[in-house]
Amino acid sequence: MNWKDIINKEKNKNYFIKMNNFIYKEIKNNKIIYPKINNIFNSFKLTPFDITKIVIIGQDPYPNINQANGLSFSVNLNSKIPKSLNNIFIEIKNNINNFKYPKHGYLKYWSNQGILLLNRILTVEKNKPLSHSNIGWEIFTENILKIINNNKNGIIFVLWGNYSKKIEYLIDKKKHFILKASHPSPLSANKGFFGCKHFIKINNILKNQNKKIIDWNLF
Repeated sequence: MNWKDIINKEKNKNYFIKMNNFIYKEIKNNKIIYPKINNIFNSFKLTPFDITKIVIIGQDPYPNINQANGLSFSVNLNSKIPKSLNNIFIEIKNNINNFKYPKHGYLKYWSNQGILLLNRILTVEKNKPLSHSNIGWEIFTENILKIINNNKNGIIFVLWGNYSKKIEYLIDKKKHFILKASHPSPLSANKGFFGCKHFIKINNILKNQNKKIIDWNLF
């Protein structure tokens, strides 16, 4: 099983065809869409199905210029680190002794280690958060999560904030792990994200499964 075949199957479904037509019509009408078309499925390109062991669910891509790259919470190498990601780094620093605060927010190295950084919505119009909600991406990502749930074991699902927690019902708790906390945004980080110790917990779960732990440092 691989992402290419899984995604191609979704692309042939009516909901996806309608969504695809909508996005290309928007582009034709000179609307700027993030991330770039060739980066929309970056999370799957960088984290193959067979190495996926953690799924961190985000909401939708950053809507500002030169930020979104197809990975939830991640930004391009030369972008300023957003406040939510900064809070993630602060929590890691408080968890992991050898973590060095990164100079950038490009999370590719996490993806390469088996962390699927998946937004529930994979595109957005410039400067308009959630502008592509309810066009079909939620169906796509729920189908992806069902496939992971049904075909893998011992996956760690990380749900930050109420929007991410909406997918909890898709996960079989008898065969997978769920870590929940408030969203790392400045509005809610103090309501349960800070102190959640998810990054230690993730590595402890991986150790108990005899899987390689995550190096949270970025290079």
